[in-house]
Amino acid sequence: MNIGQIKQNDAGIFMGRISTLAVAMTIALKPVQSSNPRAPRYEIHALTPGRTWVQVGAFFELTSNNTSEAFLNGRIDDPSLAAPLQVSAFRQDDGSYNVVWQRAQKRRDVGAALGVKADDDLSPPFGADGGPVDNGPGPDAAATDTGLGETTAPVEEPVGKGRGRRQRVAEDA
Repeated sequence: MNIGQIKQNDAGIFMGRISTLAVAMTIALKPVQSSNPRAPRYEIHALTPGRTWVQVGAFFELTSNNTSEAFLNGRIDDPSLAAPLQVSAFRQDDGSYNVVWQRAQKRRDVGAALGVKADDDLSPPFGADGGPVDNGPGPDAAATDTGLGETTAPVEEPVGKGRGRRQRVAEDA
């Protein structure tokens, strides 16, 4: 989502405006002079209501894997913001930059995606005394011995050829 634009003024300074429902700020980019290849390309400074400039972030120069075009990527953060703004700036034909915003992606829980259950869902292959579990006779026996005796709950039986759906079947008394 495009949230602003940065243009170079007559003095050669990149200045612009970022506007969202909650944020409206004038920004300026200050070039970073460093021989470190990991240093940011620009510091992002914002104009305060008191007409002073404060650093609120940095832009790093990256290259697109798909198009090999260079773009700026960084974040703007300040105690007055609920969360940092993840922003990128893409150079336009006229030399200006369009500033776009992207919500930070939540990391996926790989275990949940693979269907791995939590440790407390696992039943050990042994009973409380350390010996093997006696599953009792027949296929209707409980999968593990909890030491609580036999269950009176209805047993679920597979129904049809569906997706493993099960239906409760009442037991005969």
